[in-house]
Amino acid sequence: MKKLILFLSILMLFLTGCASDKAGILFNRQPITEKNIYDYSKNFLAGNRIYYVILMPKKVESRYLYIQVVKKDNDYDRLGYDLIWTRDVRLKDEEVNYFTDYFVINQKGYYVMQVYSKDNPRKTLAEAEFYVSPR
Repeated sequence: MKKLILFLSILMLFLTGCASDKAGILFNRQPITEKNIYDYSKNFLAGNRIYYVILMPKKVESRYLYIQVVKKDNDYDRLGYDLIWTRDVRLKDEEVNYFTDYFVINQKGYYVMQVYSKDNPRKTLAEAEFYVSPR
C-alpha cells in the first residue's frame, strides 16, 4: 500500500508539472493498480465499469470529497447539463492523497467528472472528461 501511495504521488508530480497543489483524475477500464495506471482511457462502452483514481498531492483538511458526473448534452441545439451521478466520500487515513473506485453509466454521451472538497465546495479540486459509446 505504501508503494502505491508513493507511486501515485510521483505520478501526480509528473502530471501536474510545477504546480504540485493541483489534483487530477485518471480513468481506466480495469481496477487501477501500479501496473496499469499508465493504461488510462477516456473512451468507455455503455454498461461497463469505469474505474477512476483521484490524486490529491495537497491534503484535504476535512477529508470529505464531493464527486459528481455531469452529462453535457447538445441534442436540442443548446448546451445542456444533466447531473448523472454524485457521491460524498470520507477519506480514510490511508487515502489522504488518493481515492479510487468505479461507477457505471448506461447512456452514451460526453461526460465530465468534477471533484470538490468540503473545505471549499465552490472551488473545483479536479475535473476530467470522458466519453461513453453505445454497445
